[in-house]
Amino acid sequence: MSRPFEGIKVIDITHVLAGPFSTYQLALLGANVIKVENPEDPDQARNTGPDHALNNKNMGTGFLTTGSNKRSLTVDLKSEAGQKILTELAKEADVIVENYRAGALASLGLGYEDIKKINSGIIYCSLSAWVQDCGRGQQTAYDQVIQGYSGIMSITGNPETGPLRCGPQLIDFGTGTTAAFSIASALFHRERTGEGQHIDGCLTDMAFVLMGAQITGAVRTGRKLGYQTPDRGQATHSEYMAKDGMRMLGASNHRQHSRFWELVGQPERANKSYNHRREHRNAVAGVTQPFLEPLLQVLQAHRRDGIADQLRDQRDEHQLVAQRGLQVLGLVLVLVLLGLSIVVPAEGLVDRDQRQRAGRENHQRAQQVPRAIVRVQKDGEQDEEAVSYTHLRAH
Repeated sequence: MSRPFEGIKVIDITHVLAGPFSTYQLALLGANVIKVENPEDPDQARNTGPDHALNNKNMGTGFLTTGSNKRSLTVDLKSEAGQKILTELAKEADVIVENYRAGALASLGLGYEDIKKINSGIIYCSLSAWVQDCGRGQQTAYDQVIQGYSGIMSITGNPETGPLRCGPQLIDFGTGTTAAFSIASALFHRERTGEGQHIDGCLTDMAFVLMGAQITGAVRTGRKLGYQTPDRGQATHSEYMAKDGMRMLGASNHRQHSRFWELVGQPERANKSYNHRREHRNAVAGVTQPFLEPLLQVLQAHRRDGIADQLRDQRDEHQLVAQRGLQVLGLVLVLVLLGLSIVVPAEGLVDRDQRQRAGRENHQRAQQVPRAIVRVQKDGEQDEEAVSYTHLRAH
C-alpha cells in the first residue's frame, strides 16, 4: 500500500523533541526525511534516556523515539560550504522544518525569505518557544518551562503536592503533532494553488490550546482555576484507593453510569443528571467506595478469563494473527499528549505467505536506502566522506 507522502522531500533541521516528532510523523507517512545536524554539536536528544550505554553511542532512547525512518546528514551551517550544501538541498525540497531561535537561520541566509527565492513552493515550518516575531522570540525554552509559564502546572497536582509538571512532554508532542498537521495542510494547499508558505508554530500557543476548556470556563465564570483533581467531578468518574493501590473509575456518561450502578446492584441510583451528580458528589463517593473492591475482583477475573480464552492453544501471537487472517501493515506506538495510542492500519485479508513475502520485499528495499553522512569542516573544506552527498542527492 502506498503512503500519502511518498516522493515528498523534507529537510529536518530540528533537535530535541517537538521538531523531530513533527518530521517523524511525516516519515511514517512515507516522506523522505533528511535530518541535518551539526557535526560538532549533534541533536542533544542523542544523549538522553535511561540506557547510558546507548547515550554514550549518541543513540539514546530519547533520540530513537523520533529518529527512525530518517536519513542523516551532518553539516556545519555556520560555514560557507555548509550553507551552500543546504541551499542545494532546499532547491529540490518540498518541506523544511527548523526549531532554532527566531531569526537564527535567517542570519545565515537560510531563512524562509531566502529559500523562497530559489524555491517558491517551499513549505517552511519554524517552531519556537514564543513565536517568531514577539518580544521573547530570541529566548529558548523547554517543555517544562512552558508548562510552568502557561499555568498547566498550576492545575496539575493537589494541595498536598503543590504544582506538578505533567510526566510526558505533552507540549512538545502536541506542538509536533499540530506542526505535522499544518505541514500536511500546507502541502494540500500547494497542490491546489502552487503556493508555498511559512508556518510559525510555538510551544506557548500549544499550551494554551491544551488548556482551552479550562481557560474558557475561567473566562466565562470568573473563577480562578484550581487543581483539576478527580474529586472536582462525578463520584463515578474519580479515583479510589483499593487494596493493591490507587484505581481510577471512569463511568461518566449516562449509559456508563447506568451500567455501573446495575453492576453493583443499585440501579435506582442511575441516570441522575450531571448537575445532580456534581452536587451530591461526596455522598455518592461514600456509597461507591465499598463496592469498588469486589467490583475490581469481578472485572479482573473476567479480564483474565478473556485473555486465556484468546490465547489458549495458540503457540504465539503470530499464529493468533495468522488464524484471524489480518494483514498488519504497521504498528506504531506514539506518545500523544497525555497517553499512548496504538495505531494498527489493516487493509483487507491476506494469507501468511503473502505477508511474509511483503515483509522480505520491504526489508530488501530498506537495505538499499543509502545512509549517507556528510561532514563539513570548519574551514569550509569537505572531508573524505563528502562523496556521499552526491549519492544522497541522487536518491
